[in-house]
Formats: sequence, structure tokens, C-alpha cells
Amino acid sequence: MQTRYKLGFSTVLVAAAQLAVGGVEVGVAKPIDAGSRLQVLWDDHVVDAAKTTASRVVHQPEYVGVAMTHEKPWEGDGSDYHCIVPDRDERGEFLRMYYNGVAIGCGWKDVKTRFSADGVRICYAESRDGGLTWVKPNLGLVEFRGSKENNCILDGKSFGKPWDNFMVLKDENPSCPPNERYKGVGSHGGGLWCFLSADGIHFRKGWQLAVAGAFDSLNVAIWDKTRGEYHLYFRGFHKVTADRNGDNNVRDVRHSVSKDFKTWSEPRFLDFGEGAEDYALYTNVIQPYFREPSIFVGFPSRYVERKAWTPNYDRLPSPEKRRWRMDKSHGGHPRYGLTVTDCIFIFSRDGQRFYRNDEAFMRPGPENPDNWVYGDGYPAYQLIKTPAPFGGDDEISIYTYDRHWSGLAENLNRWRLRQDGFVSRRGTYAGQKLETKPLVFTGTEMLVNFSTSARGRMFVTIQEGNGRSIKSIELFGDKVDRPVDFADGGKVSDFAGKPVVIAFELSDADIYSFRFQ
Repeated sequence: MQTRYKLGFSTVLVAAAQLAVGGVEVGVAKPIDAGSRLQVLWDDHVVDAAKTTASRVVHQPEYVGVAMTHEKPWEGDGSDYHCIVPDRDERGEFLRMYYNGVAIGCGWKDVKTRFSADGVRICYAESRDGGLTWVKPNLGLVEFRGSKENNCILDGKSFGKPWDNFMVLKDENPSCPPNERYKGVGSHGGGLWCFLSADGIHFRKGWQLAVAGAFDSLNVAIWDKTRGEYHLYFRGFHKVTADRNGDNNVRDVRHSVSKDFKTWSEPRFLDFGEGAEDYALYTNVIQPYFREPSIFVGFPSRYVERKAWTPNYDRLPSPEKRRWRMDKSHGGHPRYGLTVTDCIFIFSRDGQRFYRNDEAFMRPGPENPDNWVYGDGYPAYQLIKTPAPFGGDDEISIYTYDRHWSGLAENLNRWRLRQDGFVSRRGTYAGQKLETKPLVFTGTEMLVNFSTSARGRMFVTIQEGNGRSIKSIELFGDKVDRPVDFADGGKVSDFAGKPVVIAFELSDADIYSFRFQ
């Protein structure tokens, strides 16, 4: 028989194996090679949708608090495009952060007095506690108002042309020369350039990466160790014939590939699948997922420009600032007040075709005096694994800024999310199940990322085509990597290397991922 299932970026027909827990027939479908890799349940890649009743639940991050304030006169209300780079030195593991410092308040009251508006500076900070707190070191590299006592590494005078953003890749390619280990990618003088450094602080100009594009965004370069190649994701622009808000100017994300970081393939639009709405995406923040680097995750900011002022804008926060940003007499523009932004979740198994979740991953949130502006929902690059409170499992930290374009010092805020926690499969109290397609794994132990209520529970069954199976004991708790105990001495190793189906029985429970080791 054939089953139609959704991969997110395309709908395809596959020969479905007629194998089910409790069934007796096995078809001829080639099983998925799961190996010992993490199996996320964000799409139906490993899920047999026809035999699964558990619902797909999209999760949003939880606000933690302010991680850093950009109150220095060289920072201001345009401090954005944060890039975080995990690193190690003689003192141990630490995090580097690079970000823009600029005032963009369009003349709002005294913003240009308190914050410098003379171009973009690239600023630097560090964290030694996994991203909980940040320090701005005094680097003594760039002069600002007669002093070099600041945390800037580059400014508008560096290399003679203005900046707009700066992303840094620590290149783990084994063939990378040591003096090119840190590669900066920045919009510089109208093109996209790379900049090279041996220490992550002192950069020299390299070569141009791309000419055709609209690079006023955080453009991202990745070393893909799984495939042995570089990926470049950058912003472009194209026209559409219809948009529900009347905005026919669509910002987009484009993708190129290289083996040497110098010669790049012809850029292609990201593929979100046949029938996907063509709406504007600004940043992309695409990155290998640290728990399974063969999968790329991204968090594009979604640009939403309505074409006319309505009474709803008067009801949004700070309409007087919004109107000020629209005033052309001092450099404003209507879209600076009409545009609002948020953030969505995308992921890919090949770097080009992406599953896009159209419901927002991060909304602008409850209205306060300085949100619902052009600048909400711009996550930093990258996701960071941060120690959890009370000694629990490490969690994902996501950083965004607020008070953008407000004439106030911006805050960099930290949000947290469970590892693998972008999407789960959920069973209600009455009980639902998730069943996988046939797969082959390696290992002697099964680990699950799951959560139940106190009365909730989960059972896991591994079954071969010949009907032989093992079933877990009752599982309850809340753990990222919980070893599964099987009843009656059942051994996972007895099923390794053989086509099996795995079934999860869920009652008031969520399953996020599983793997073998």
C-alpha cells in the first residue's frame, strides 16, 4: 500500500511498510538508518503519521530576564544582530559575543546626544558562566569621542567603508589555516565580505563573498562537518504579485555552498515547499543544531509591513514615537512606523529544503511602552546550552533585544527552552500513541526526551517484523536523556541492526526525541 505524508518542504509518496505494534505483516519499504543519531519528532521523517494519534505541539521559549543592557554611548537603541560563538582558551570554555552598536532613534528627543549616531561600531562581550552573565572588556582598539576605553573591535573608519552587521564563524574545518580560524562575515561598502582573524578580536580584510543581494541583515556562514562544506545564508529581495497586507516587496533568504569559502555556488531561494506562502523574512539565524549537527535550525524574523495607518496603530504602544519614525523631515520613512516583526521556527535535513512553521515561535508579546516595533523577534546567533536552575538538565538559551528604535538603551533578554523542545508529540490523559516508520538503529541502550504529569505515563515498545518485541516498564518523570528500562529483562541490543518499529503510548505526556547509544 502507499501512504502520503508531509515532510514540511514537500509532499511525497512512499511505499509504507505494513508493520505495526500488534500487527504481523512487514512490507518491503527500506527502513530508515537511525544509527545512534538523535531522532527529533518535529516533522514526520521518522513518524508514521497514518498510525500516530498523538498531536504535534509547537512550543515557545520562556522569558528569563535581562542578560545585558546596551547603555554605553557607543551602543544605544540600535544594538542588534548579536552573534554568539562558543570557544575555549587556557581558562576553559567561554562564549564570545559580537553585536552592532548604533543609535537609530531618528532624532527622537535627545537620543543623538546620549548615544552616538555616527555609523555602526562592532562591539564585543564575553561570558564565562554559560551565558548567564556577560562582561564587556575594555579592548583599547577603537577610538570613540577621544578615548579607546571601550569594547569595540571595529567602527566606520575600519577598512574605510561603513558597516551594517558582523557575524563570526569559528571555523572547525581541519584544513583551515590557524590565522583564518575566525571568519567574520559583514555587510561592508555595499557587498558581503569576509574578515579573518587568528584570535577572534583582531580582524583583517579578506575577500568579497557575494555581490548580488541586500545584505542589511545578519548574514550567516556555517562549516558543515557532516557534509564537509560551507553554507552561506544571506538576505535578498524580490517582488510578489499578491500579499495579504499589500506589501509586494519581499525580503528573502538565499543559500550558497562552498568547499573552500572562496568559490560559492549560485544562490538559491530556500525551498519551503510547493504552495508555501511567499512572505517576507529578514534575518535567518540558520545553524547546525548542537544536539544533532546534520539538522539545521533557523529562526527568521518575519517582516510585516502594512501599507496604511489605521486606528489600531494608535492603540499600539508609543504611537507618538511610531509617528516620529515615519516623519520624512528628519530621515524617517512610513515603513519605520508601520512595520512590525516576529520570529518563526524552521529546520532542514539537507540545508536547502526547510520545514517552516507559520505560527510564530516568538510573538512581540504583551504590549509595553517599547514593543510591537520594527525590531521585535530578532534572535541572536547561536542557540546556547546553559545550566538550568536547581541542577536540572541543561537548557537552551535564546537571546533577543527590546526597546529597539525607542531612544532608550536596549536590553538583551534571555529566554529558555527545553533541549529539543521546539516541537513535541503529545498524548492527552485519555491516551494517544506515536508510531515510527521502520528503522534500524545501533546501540545497546535507548534514551528518551520526555515529560509527564505525576499521574501521566509513557510506555515504549520495540518490535521486529516477526512479532518479537520488548515493552518498557511504566515511565514517568521529566528528563532530556532518560534511559528506558524494559520489562522482563528485555534487551535493546537484541534488536540492534534489525528493522523495527517503535511505539510510544502517551497519557498526559510529551515525547520530544529519542536516540540509541
